[in-house]
Amino acid sequence: MTSKFSYGLTIFVGAFLLFQIEPLIAKRILPWFGGVAAVWLVCLLFFQFVLLLGYAYAHWLTSRFRAGTQARIHVVGLVASLLLLPVYPRDSWKPSSPAHPALHILVLLAATLGFPYLLLSSTSPLLQKWYAQQHGGAPYRFYSLSNIGSFLALLSYPVAVEPWFTTRHQAVTWSIVYVGFAALCAVIAFAPRGNLLPTASQPLAPRPDWKLQILWVALAACGSALLLSVTNQICQNVASVPFLWILPLSLYLLSFIICFASHSLYPRGLFLRLLGVALGAMAYALTPAYSGLPLKIALSVFCVGLFVACMFCHGELARLKPDPQHLTGFYLMVALGGTLGAVFVALIAPQIFRGFYELQVAMGACAILVVVVHAIDSESRYSLRRLRPGGLILAGLAIALFVSLANSAYEDTAQSRFAARNFYGELRVVDSSAPNAGTGQGSSAVPESDASFRTLFNGTINHGAQFLSLNCRRWPTTYYGPDSGIGIALTAIGRAGPLRVGIVGLGAGSTAVYGRAGDRFTYYEINPLVIQVARSQFTFLADSPAAIDIVEGDARLSLEREPSQAFDILAVDAFSGDSIPVHLLTRQAFELYFRQLKPDGVLAVHISNQYLNLLPVVSGNGASLGKEAVLVQNSANREKGISAAKWILLGSSGNFEGRLEIESAGAIIVPASKKRIWTDDFSNLFQALK
Repeated sequence: MTSKFSYGLTIFVGAFLLFQIEPLIAKRILPWFGGVAAVWLVCLLFFQFVLLLGYAYAHWLTSRFRAGTQARIHVVGLVASLLLLPVYPRDSWKPSSPAHPALHILVLLAATLGFPYLLLSSTSPLLQKWYAQQHGGAPYRFYSLSNIGSFLALLSYPVAVEPWFTTRHQAVTWSIVYVGFAALCAVIAFAPRGNLLPTASQPLAPRPDWKLQILWVALAACGSALLLSVTNQICQNVASVPFLWILPLSLYLLSFIICFASHSLYPRGLFLRLLGVALGAMAYALTPAYSGLPLKIALSVFCVGLFVACMFCHGELARLKPDPQHLTGFYLMVALGGTLGAVFVALIAPQIFRGFYELQVAMGACAILVVVVHAIDSESRYSLRRLRPGGLILAGLAIALFVSLANSAYEDTAQSRFAARNFYGELRVVDSSAPNAGTGQGSSAVPESDASFRTLFNGTINHGAQFLSLNCRRWPTTYYGPDSGIGIALTAIGRAGPLRVGIVGLGAGSTAVYGRAGDRFTYYEINPLVIQVARSQFTFLADSPAAIDIVEGDARLSLEREPSQAFDILAVDAFSGDSIPVHLLTRQAFELYFRQLKPDGVLAVHISNQYLNLLPVVSGNGASLGKEAVLVQNSANREKGISAAKWILLGSSGNFEGRLEIESAGAIIVPASKKRIWTDDFSNLFQALK
């Protein structure tokens, strides 16, 4: 008879592999789809859906076949899955166009790791069922052990795996461990055990009714929707990298571990009160007035809120779990709920909302579930069955939360002249007035009649602004003022004649103000919605005398497909705030940039960022290629709509000699230390965090 330790070890290893492959694969394919946060959300949707299929497979296998047949089917599947190793997406899966990225990601993941992931997903419910048949008793603590394995896999990735190993080495190591896991599973599969059908001494437990099963689904869906929507919230304004994906997912799993380990670890009354505080704090942080909270505070509010809300959802799930005879059906409903929550956030919300309002919806659903689970529980002091005061107060608080969430969503877009979203993010266009306009504060003050200007926001990040009056609308603004790195470079190099300029990142098209007759500006932009907005809401492109070309698609992939464009200047402007595309910061990317430049061309990289210090990354890449780097910083001029900005100008040694504007504007950068250079296979967020 197989020991309890063998079952526990196999479940633990399976769960560890299950959640170690998630950030690995997502990091591998992230550059192919622009490096945006939505890539991780679609990956989470895939993982949730295959988890559902794995649970359905375990339920089908244990309810339809006897022990020997179950073992043979499962072992054959495990052997077949070994033929797909190593699990590592090939370059042939890179998209040829930006159309339908979510569908492309789902197909890619299904073809690359779908079958091994399905078998790993089935491990916990399947082995728990086998254990109950062989040893008897309730095996639900194995579910807690499974989540501990998943939790440790996630925590170890950014600390012990990502900083030290390339993605290819990670994939090979994972595949080797998977072979050992398959062997462990085969040993357990062929161990003697009883059959599924109950004996006379083991009567069939009553089947849970449909109302209870719907509640299981709803609680699981709410937890899943909260996970994805909070992940989206915190990734939109920092970087779409495994460290920030892993934080909310780890808290989500931790709540499962605690709730299914012991009933005493979920004191219902305490968490009900904490949930009220957590939902209130998140609702407060979602109001437009507090959307710019410091990183530490924002992360604390949303991550603690997520944990408390998931403790409620999963604590109630653990409280309502059925007899072990219906274990696989219970897990199937939990997985179904998780999938529905992921589908709502990753696929439905971008189609029906103009902004990121799925978090408000998930929080509202959580409040409804609080009222429901207590209303139907006659033992709860907050039950509505006898119109107890506590129940009425709880319902009133839920309504108040609804009103607050709806109001914050309305205020978020009330002042926008345009708002829309797609796979790549949320865009808003807002009209306002320049500060201190018409006050006569020197020659830099803008006349009051010319003070109206229009700003493009992606999430909360400014992606370009334009004055609306004819007198001022061709002024360079935000990060592109005359004293900015890009402004100085375009002016200095342009003295030699017509320019050929490449720009990664379109935004509002602000840099087009520097275009002259005879110049050619080529913009690389992955988001088709940005192109639409730049053309319809701003006039930078239309007003420019230069010839303007726009190449739609990921800049890295587009530049790889093109022959050398012999640019005089190539500007990379994709790091100002939301969802840092890390693949544009690797050594291979910088090699590509310089292949697209003339020998005496200049690479200009915009590194202004609230949370990340990109100077060592960019200067280190330049030094590794033997390039000289100059840091150019300019101060803000609020009256003229100019923001403080940091640009790094890179070129061949001696390239900046004689260009007085560049020489006087900045200082040569000497990399402070020989940190490991980022590559397509390796990057380390901890190096860049401020």
